[in-house]
Amino acid sequence: MIYRLLTADDTSAFCQKVSEALAKGWELYGDPAYAYDAQNNVMRCAQAVVKEDHAPYSPEMKLGQQ
Repeated sequence: MIYRLLTADDTSAFCQKVSEALAKGWELYGDPAYAYDAQNNVMRCAQAVVKEDHAPYSPEMKLGQQ
C-alpha cells in the first residue's frame, strides 16, 4: 500500500485534487484536516489517501502518477 498526503489552500482546487486522486484509484484514509496558515492568511486543507500497489516501494516513485 502506498500513502500520500494531499495539501492545498481551502479552495475548489483542493477538492479537485482529491477528486482526481479518487478517480485514479486512491482511497480516502482518515478525516480531512484544516489549519490556519497565519503567514499566508489562508486556511489550508489536508487529506490522506492510500492505494494498493504491488510494486516494490522506491523513494523515486512519483506518487501522484500512480
